[in-house]
Amino acid sequence: VDPVLEGIARAKQDVLDRGADYPVLPLLVHGDAAFAGQGVVAETLNLSQLRGYRTGGTIHLVVNNQVGFTTSPGSSRSSLYCTDVARMVQAPIFHVNGDDPEACIRVARLAFEYRQAFNKDVVIDLVCYRRRGHNEGDDPSYTQPLMYDLIEQKRSVRKLYTESLIGRGDITIEEAEQVLRDYQQQLERVFTEVREASSQPSEWTTVPDYPDKPAGEARTAIGPEVMKRIADAYVTPPDGFTVHPKVMPQLQRRAAAIADGPIDWGTGEILAFGSLLMEGRPVRLAGQDSRRGTFVSRFGTIIDRVNADEWTPLTSLTEDQAKFYIYDSLLSEYAALGFEYGYSVARPEALVLWEAQFGDFVNGAQTVIDEFISSGESKWRQQSGVVLLLPHGYEGQGADHSSARIERFMTMAADEAFVVAQPSTPASYFHLLRQHSLGEEHRPLIVFTPKSMLKRKEAASQPGDFTEGTFRPFISDSQADADQVDTLLLCSGRVTWDLMVERAKREDGGRFAIARVEQLYPRPESEIREEIARFPKLKAVRWVQDEPANMGPWPHYQLNVWPDVDAQVELISRPESSSPAVGTVKRHTEEQKDLVARAFA
Repeated sequence: VDPVLEGIARAKQDVLDRGADYPVLPLLVHGDAAFAGQGVVAETLNLSQLRGYRTGGTIHLVVNNQVGFTTSPGSSRSSLYCTDVARMVQAPIFHVNGDDPEACIRVARLAFEYRQAFNKDVVIDLVCYRRRGHNEGDDPSYTQPLMYDLIEQKRSVRKLYTESLIGRGDITIEEAEQVLRDYQQQLERVFTEVREASSQPSEWTTVPDYPDKPAGEARTAIGPEVMKRIADAYVTPPDGFTVHPKVMPQLQRRAAAIADGPIDWGTGEILAFGSLLMEGRPVRLAGQDSRRGTFVSRFGTIIDRVNADEWTPLTSLTEDQAKFYIYDSLLSEYAALGFEYGYSVARPEALVLWEAQFGDFVNGAQTVIDEFISSGESKWRQQSGVVLLLPHGYEGQGADHSSARIERFMTMAADEAFVVAQPSTPASYFHLLRQHSLGEEHRPLIVFTPKSMLKRKEAASQPGDFTEGTFRPFISDSQADADQVDTLLLCSGRVTWDLMVERAKREDGGRFAIARVEQLYPRPESEIREEIARFPKLKAVRWVQDEPANMGPWPHYQLNVWPDVDAQVELISRPESSSPAVGTVKRHTEEQKDLVARAFA
């Protein structure tokens, strides 16, 4: 939860917009074993001074009871102190005796003043003990007999402090006894209130009072004047700014494409961001190399060739536009995604996106996906609108640069907890982002984004696709002659265009219809059934995917969709495999040729 809290704090600070005042204070409470052992602690510390993640200093309170469940410090860390990991950011670390309440208060005040003065992290190591085991039924003396012999002989902090106050003459014995009676009476009153409240039926809620997401205009298409304003912004650098000679032609081509087409993926995305900003929706995008784009496709921020100054065109569209935040992240997935999840929770009006360098790298953030993104609403009714951009596509780049593991997200998909999409065109992606931001629903969105398809001519969109239309979860084959088609190819994502190119080459291409699933979940089941029913001479329905048979959308659709359609659906894929992809381009190319050939067999 550490980076999630930091994201929540940063979102609140951005809303207040008081700059270096950092008016929201993050307070993280840790256990000693976790502070030393969990790598996300080090990742979160590493976020602390980065401009995309800075929150002006966090106070870390380590409740150091010197035992992690049943494990002694000698087995849980290699350092002397559990807090030594904080030395990586030169954070001051205060070790304080938990038996001395006044010392604890002095250290707390000192930590707070340090944070306010220097806007950096500070750590309090509260050295104490756990009188009982990990729960009431556990006996810690099984594994720490010597420590618990000492603990059994210790008197409580309350008794020690009471004796100290009486000994100093600060209070009398009668006053101490009265305080204890008052406290016990308050406890009894609270217990009674809780018992009475629990016996009454009431709406279960544990969600903090976060702001509601404001809905926008239902229409996702934009006007030509909005497109022109965004195009102009990209060819109007600030005075004295030297655009890299290899970059300027790309910006000019972007502006020309917005006017006349064709529009590629990166340009479609910029149109979505820019139009939302002009409608008052903040946009935050963070990821490894996200400002330029890993595949040199985005150019969200341009660097001056001479002096390394920065220019972000989408920050100067209109005077009253919302703020655009775009950052290159640290080389982390776990803490980086957790931060964006927290940010989206506390700022529902913003479009918050996290981008993996390659979709495969989302493996490193699986804990955040399991604990928060897929189940947060089910567990706590906690909503989030975070968007995951996961580059996915079989291009012969090997096992670790091909697959964003569609099958994992499909396995977790239930209760409409999130949306899973794989758009096949820039316009489809554009409408998807705008629908996600402007719609009333506030839930996570998983987008499998392309690599080679970023610049693929067949996949490009035209300006009219942005000024008209909306997001379509399923795109029917409008070009197919229903009376000629005997084979329907269903697919999603990159492989669409391999199939389109092959069909255009074939003399019998009219026999084949190619329809694509743009939104994998929630499943567009009725649209699929309607498409199958559209062809009276249909003999075969085939699901074509790049992924091996045990991966991709197929296992989920085989279980949840194909049993309910009026056709036998055949799988065209790579054979099942323990690895997402093969390791050589030559073998990949042979597999791809075979896959396409079987689709049209």
